[in-house]
Amino acid sequence: MKIAALRDFFLQQEDLNFLLTNRVPRILLTRFVGWFSRIRRPWVARASIAIWRLFTELDLSEAKQQQFGSLHDCFTRELRPGSREVDTDPALLTSPCDAIVGACGIVEGGRVYQAKGFPYRMADLFGCEEDAAPYEDGCYATLRLTSSMYHRFHAPHDGCVEHVRYISGDTWNVNPIALERVRNLFCRNERAPIRFRMADGGHCITLVPVAAILVASIRLRWLDTRLHLRYKGPNEIPCHAEFAKGEEMGWFEHGSTVIVFAPAGFTLADDIEPGARIRMGMPLMRLPDDGA
Repeated sequence: MKIAALRDFFLQQEDLNFLLTNRVPRILLTRFVGWFSRIRRPWVARASIAIWRLFTELDLSEAKQQQFGSLHDCFTRELRPGSREVDTDPALLTSPCDAIVGACGIVEGGRVYQAKGFPYRMADLFGCEEDAAPYEDGCYATLRLTSSMYHRFHAPHDGCVEHVRYISGDTWNVNPIALERVRNLFCRNERAPIRFRMADGGHCITLVPVAAILVASIRLRWLDTRLHLRYKGPNEIPCHAEFAKGEEMGWFEHGSTVIVFAPAGFTLADDIEPGARIRMGMPLMRLPDDGA
């Protein structure tokens, strides 16, 4: 049986997939992979990437570098200039990352969905009722980065980061199989809600990077520390970091999820629906028509 067929067979065996990616010592395994991925030996990097290719559709053709000193360097690779086109229309929020769209739509009663039939409280995700309140009746989109995707995320509009909250947690897999089985999964995992004030001065949106098994490390360019399971605080991080639309904000160290929240009046862009593939810089949401 060919490797691709074997891989597809494994992915289709939901019970086996769930057991092998969740019913393991998740945090211990994540810490081990974090250590292993930083071993700077070319032969280790080459062998690891070759094994990685057996289980994913890893495409490095757009990578800025083609040789990697470690597996970590490959995980966090940059793209060649011009690899992504950013929609400059000021009436649009663009996708912060390459992703597969998961649950998306309107926030109702303070709840959103991680999968059909699996709602969770927005305030539990944010770790604060007050910070979640502005997004009641607003718009949200869940963007899942697979392990083989480009792992950096970018500003969806011109604006400024005002605050980051780091929330430590578990490292459940965030694939669809787990999302359909583990309630409140996003609210259990490590995450870092980022409040972003758009350049018009009126609208605030929030990006919530959620880490997962083998990741559990979020790097934000404007902070001089890595947010990970051994991070000791502070958990509330006021800051002022300005970004142009499409400018890099940070990265995951493997693959995970970014959930984007916008206030009432924002709407999903055309073709944004569960299962759709999107690339960084493509339209994600439309601003209110009145610009209020």
